[in-house]
Amino acid sequence: MTLRHVQGNEYREEHGGDYEDFEPGMVIRHWPGRTISETDNTWLTLLTMNQHPLHFDEHYGKGSEYGRVLVNSGITLCLVGGMTVQALSARAVANLGWDKVRLRDPVFVGDTLYATSRILDKRLSRSKPGLGIVTVETTGAKSTGETVIVFERTFMVRCRDHS
Repeated sequence: MTLRHVQGNEYREEHGGDYEDFEPGMVIRHWPGRTISETDNTWLTLLTMNQHPLHFDEHYGKGSEYGRVLVNSGITLCLVGGMTVQALSARAVANLGWDKVRLRDPVFVGDTLYATSRILDKRLSRSKPGLGIVTVETTGAKSTGETVIVFERTFMVRCRDHS
């Protein structure tokens, strides 16, 4: 969260940043984390029409190599990505894409996840004056330390002088 001075004793709360707020090498620890519930996993798995029983059939999960239901990896990507929005892209003009998504460790109901992002690169847009493009690498990890997902994301933000 950033407070921007409006006038006198008045400030406006803002989330996300302008192009100038990001520098390659910066590391941002996102907060808060999120504990995944059975309801989260079941509803979102069925909402996305993923009908693999490993994600919602407890009996099936017990017979799998994991010995229990596995959280849908799409949920992991969405949840960890969502954790980054307040600090990184709440003021973005466009989300340009995700790259190099890697799942490292399984996620189970009851796991608490946290996200950390590192600014990899930034550049001014060649086709849209007043806008910049920022690329970050985000890591999602369990509260116990195991990395569960790593991905790169690129988004477009305004330059401060053009806000």
